[in-house]
Amino acid sequence: MVESISFQVAQVEAFTELPFSGNPAAVCLLDSPRDEQWMQSVAGEMSLSETAFLMPRGGVYRIRWFTPTTEVDLCGHATLAAAHCLWTEANVPRETPLQFDSASAPLSAENKDGRIWLDLPAAPNPASKARSSSSPLS
Repeated sequence: MVESISFQVAQVEAFTELPFSGNPAAVCLLDSPRDEQWMQSVAGEMSLSETAFLMPRGGVYRIRWFTPTTEVDLCGHATLAAAHCLWTEANVPRETPLQFDSASAPLSAENKDGRIWLDLPAAPNPASKARSSSSPLS
């Protein structure tokens, strides 16, 4: 028996306007929490340097990033791809600034004159390594 699941995932080429020429990242927009093992499996299947997982939570998006083999604390190009997907695929108005809750720090994105501006931490949060490996994206 084959189990069928559905979820929305997109591949985005960051830092370019041309297909197949940028830094690719997958973005998975979730409507319900998923555990770390599931996210790691999706990232492995996508086989890109990073896959970003987003879960809306009261006007902020919880974001986590996975390589095909491990979770990472921060990924700039996958965050850029995530912002792009929220504005183009999830019907978030482009003039709406985005807020992300991540293990490394609060992050934000704005669309200014058709360009995405990210506010990323200068240094990672030292406590981010201490997070539980079994915590779901919720």
